[in-house]
Amino acid sequence: MRVLILLPPSEGKTPPDSGPSLRLSSLLAADRLTAARQAVMEELARVSAAADAAKVLGLGPRSSADAAVNLVLDAAPCAPAHELFTGVLYEAARLGGTGAPGEAEALSRDVVILSGLWGAVRATDRLPDHRLAMGVSLPGCGRLNAFWVRELAAVLGPIAEEAGLVIDARSSAYAAAWQPDRSWGGELLRIRAVRIREGRRQVVSHHAKHTRGLLAGELIALRVAGRAPSTANGVAEVGAGLDGVADAELSAPDRSGRRDLTLILA
Repeated sequence: MRVLILLPPSEGKTPPDSGPSLRLSSLLAADRLTAARQAVMEELARVSAAADAAKVLGLGPRSSADAAVNLVLDAAPCAPAHELFTGVLYEAARLGGTGAPGEAEALSRDVVILSGLWGAVRATDRLPDHRLAMGVSLPGCGRLNAFWVRELAAVLGPIAEEAGLVIDARSSAYAAAWQPDRSWGGELLRIRAVRIREGRRQVVSHHAKHTRGLLAGELIALRVAGRAPSTANGVAEVGAGLDGVADAELSAPDRSGRRDLTLILA
């Protein structure tokens, strides 16, 4: 049994100055997802060219230049997803940061990133800078997490089945785009991070992202070293040993094999 890690993308990105242009045929499950990706790209381009693009895309006070990156997706330079995304989770995970033999293979095989634009990609798939969150609704596609539910079941189901143990470090909007069906025989661990204040548990978004990133990075490092845990209890032990974590609690599985791994921050 191997561990499959599901991550959200990052709002924070570091676009490359140079690199190859986008090749949809090189992305995860291109045979199944290319048509859907093209449909989302076309709708996104139409929205991004409009005067109200920032509002539709939920970009808030950002300038229209942020939406403009969506107009050059085919020509913009690309970088591996784990390098393009540079938010809190990815800074903590440091994916690809060691250059150890086998690291690239582990990232390609064991890390899948959910995406409003691409559906799901490998951590090593090359992507251009873009702006599109999973919670956005596009004309012709509708709300993207519902759009991708129809597409991702046939892709992620078999990958999860092969892995057996799935570490779900996604936020709720991205988790809604795929969940294992009831016939799945494996386990899915939803990663929670809380801090206890005056006897009450509090979720702190920034620290939760950081801790999920630490766990993802440590699991990949252990995989490269040949010491990756293959059970939920093993993952819980890894989580309990992370910097800034005081304890880890593992819930019993529900009927669909879902469990919560709650990391209690120090």
